[in-house]
Amino acid sequence: MSPLPAAVRTSPLLAGALALALVLAAAPPASAAPRLVIDTDFPDPDVLVADGTYYAYATNAAGGNVQVATATSPDGTWERQADALPELGDWARPGLTWAPDVSERPDGSYLLYYTARDTASDRQCVGTAVSGTPAGPFTPVGDGPLVCPADQGGAIDAASFTDTDGTPYLLYKNDGNAIGADTWLYLQRVSADGLTLEGEPVPLLKQDRPEEQGLIEAPTLVVRDGRYVLLYSAGRYGDGSYFTGYATADALTGPYTKSETPLMNTGNTGITGPGGQDVVGDGTGDRLVFHGVLSEDPLVRGMYVAPLTWTAGVPSLG
Repeated sequence: MSPLPAAVRTSPLLAGALALALVLAAAPPASAAPRLVIDTDFPDPDVLVADGTYYAYATNAAGGNVQVATATSPDGTWERQADALPELGDWARPGLTWAPDVSERPDGSYLLYYTARDTASDRQCVGTAVSGTPAGPFTPVGDGPLVCPADQGGAIDAASFTDTDGTPYLLYKNDGNAIGADTWLYLQRVSADGLTLEGEPVPLLKQDRPEEQGLIEAPTLVVRDGRYVLLYSAGRYGDGSYFTGYATADALTGPYTKSETPLMNTGNTGITGPGGQDVVGDGTGDRLVFHGVLSEDPLVRGMYVAPLTWTAGVPSLG
C-alpha cells in the first residue's frame, strides 16, 4: 500500500475523518445486526410463510398453549393472534406446551407438532394437530402422543424437515437431561401427512462438550450448498450460557461434525442466551429467527431476527 501524503499524515482532523471512514466501511450494515421484533415472552420461535404472510409460533405463555403472531416480513411489525391450539390432546396436561413446529402438508392443510406433558408417563412428549389454515385453531390428532420415549426422559423440540427428494422427516430431542441421561437429536421418517412414524429413529448428535452443560436441543435441519446443516441450542436456556451451535454432514444421517465455534452466543451477539432458532426465507435470502433472554427473573425471552448467510454450507450472521 502506498504511504499517505504528508498533509494527511500530519493533519489530525483529516486523520480522524479517515479513521472514521475506515471504521464505517468495515462495519456491517445496521440491517445485518439481530433485531428484537417481539419484546414480550415469545420463546422457541418457529416461522412459516403462507400466501405472503409470516406466521410465528412459540412456547406457551400468556398468549395461550401455542402463541401466534403474524407479519408481512420477518422484521415485522408482528401482531399477536389467538391461541393456535386452544385445546390439547386428551393425553396432555396443560401448562407445559413447548416449542411448536408448523408445516404445510401436501393437501394444503397444516400440521402442528407440539410438546406437552403426557399424563400417563409424566414426561414431556410430542403430539400432533391439524388445521385448514396456518393460524388455526388446530385440532389434536390421535389418542396419545406421536413420540414419547419415557425411558429416555421423553421427547421435546419437534421440527419438520423435507429432504431434497421430497421425503418428510421429524427431528426431536430425547429429554434425557430430565432424568440425568444423554440427550440426542433424532431423525425419523414420517408418512406424507406427518402423522405416522416410519422406520426407526436415527441418532444424529448428542451433548459431548463442557459448554453444552449436559444437553443439546432445538434441532433445525437445512440443506445449503449441497451439505446438511444441523443447527441446535445448548447450555442453560434461562441465562447467558445458552448458545446456538451447528454441525455439518455430507449425508442426511451423518456423521455430523460440530463446528469449533458457536454460530451465536452471548459474547458474539450481545444478546443474552440466543437460541431456540429457526431458519426462514424472506424472498431475498435466509433469516435466522431466535429468542434471547430479556429478563431472567421472571424469565422473559423475546424474538429476534437476523440475516443468515452461507459460505460452502457454513452459516454466519449478517
